[in-house]
Amino acid sequence: MIRKILLSVLIFSSFVGIGQNNNCEWPFQNPVSTGVPFLMIGPEARGGGYGDAGVATSPDAFSMTWNPAKYAFAENPMGLGIAYTPWLKNLVNGINLEYLGFYRKLDKNSAVGASLRYFTMGEIQFTDEMGNPTVIVKPNEFAIDAAYSRKLHKNLSLAVAGRFIYSNLTQGYSTAGGGTSQAAMAGAADVAIYWQKDVDWFTNMPAQFAWGVNISNIGSKVSYSDFGIEKQFLPTNLKFGPRLTVDFDDYNKMSFFFDVNKLLVPTTPVYDSTYTNIKCGKDPDVSVIKGMIQSWYDAPGGFPEEIAEFNTSLGTEYWYNELFALRAGMFLESKYKGARKYATLGVGLRYNVFGLDFSYLIPFGRTSSQDALANTLRFNLVFDFGKVSNNKNMLNN
Repeated sequence: MIRKILLSVLIFSSFVGIGQNNNCEWPFQNPVSTGVPFLMIGPEARGGGYGDAGVATSPDAFSMTWNPAKYAFAENPMGLGIAYTPWLKNLVNGINLEYLGFYRKLDKNSAVGASLRYFTMGEIQFTDEMGNPTVIVKPNEFAIDAAYSRKLHKNLSLAVAGRFIYSNLTQGYSTAGGGTSQAAMAGAADVAIYWQKDVDWFTNMPAQFAWGVNISNIGSKVSYSDFGIEKQFLPTNLKFGPRLTVDFDDYNKMSFFFDVNKLLVPTTPVYDSTYTNIKCGKDPDVSVIKGMIQSWYDAPGGFPEEIAEFNTSLGTEYWYNELFALRAGMFLESKYKGARKYATLGVGLRYNVFGLDFSYLIPFGRTSSQDALANTLRFNLVFDFGKVSNNKNMLNN
């Protein structure tokens, strides 16, 4: 019983099931499955306003989520961000994601950052083998991050980040004759680079071009039990993309973003009718490093399926006088790899050290009124402490 309960909770937390097919003819449903998928949820409203893009957006307190290498290019000495997202509220009440991000410049070439991400999945009623209610558990997960970012050149920076991950989905619930579930813990690292430069591509209009690359969640596998369920990969992810910002005049500017993502974990192969022999694809029971390499060529549907494992985010942001922002974007994922497709809208307000951001998600491509992501709102508070500090000499040392 505990095995069935645990597997059900894991599937629920992943938001999508694992597709299987008895032949190898592509296309067929085959989402890439990982443990602790909450690490892949965009937690903040600024990036949420333009389609969950962010690997090359301008630095802020939430850069840990998208690309910690951006911290070294932060304009202010210090920043703090607080975000809140009621997640999947069309599916069940009580699922929330909270996020706290912080950075501080050490000098003009280096910075440190940290964040805390907390995800709660409300209440789940467990039952025994006869279907009788037993206990109510409150699954929760969190991750604590720290990063160091340094400029290697006036236009280029590198960052490394460490992460501790804790996922408690069943809170130790067990049944007679079954195994004991347990919280999953793991360590992970990110490696990221960021490049930006002012360019003169447009007559009488200053512009800035940037690009970034981030490989996140490189770390140990996770397990939720002591009775032999196969360990799951972390959502190791490759994110890369550019940004272009154009200043039309002293008051108006606009940015354009484009992010590409790919999970660097093995794709589920196609098994025979006994589910013991692999018909197409590769054995997913490999080491973390081999899994990252194998993820580029192991799809049972061949090259077309490999291409389908890339998802994209594109968006735009307009600022008036650095006080008011309008945002719009889109996120696109193959219908055979999760079928998440949504548009986003957002606004931002800044005054002195204080800022507010809001975003709204609009799914499409499926029955939007029944989509679990429909009507998702995200909220941010940001504080740029350096704007009121008269001591900026440290940035010139």
